[in-house]
Amino acid sequence: MQRNQRELRLKAFLPYRFSVLSNRISRAIADRYSEVFQLTLPEWRIMAVLGETPDLSAADVADRTAMDKVAVSRAVNRLLESGRIERHFAEDDRRRSVLALSAKGRAVYEQIVPLALDYEDRLISGLTADEQAQLTALLDKLDDVQLHAGEV
Repeated sequence: MQRNQRELRLKAFLPYRFSVLSNRISRAIADRYSEVFQLTLPEWRIMAVLGETPDLSAADVADRTAMDKVAVSRAVNRLLESGRIERHFAEDDRRRSVLALSAKGRAVYEQIVPLALDYEDRLISGLTADEQAQLTALLDKLDDVQLHAGEV
């Protein structure tokens, strides 16, 4: 390695740090949802998206969650089997199937949302209001940069 070339230090490498932090946060959340509601993290992510925006196709859900289409397909099938989501045809295009929370899924969603928001509150409680606003702005900016940066 040349002396003037930067070295990779994982503890300082932003993608690695985001990945580790995301995995730790996701694991903490998933453990709770799995224990209480018998939901996997992919299943909860799908329910969260459909709870906010019903009548999305599985491909739309995959795009919004940045999850692999195969993982979305498996989780959708489990949610359909458990009766937590329903599949029906879109009103504007009867050839396109869309997903929505069922009454059973909506009941679970409404129990989880306060838990999720409480976890978020505890997670950011060590930040001032200004730091929280900066964090949101920086995450929005990084998200925008990443979307327009293309592949590595």
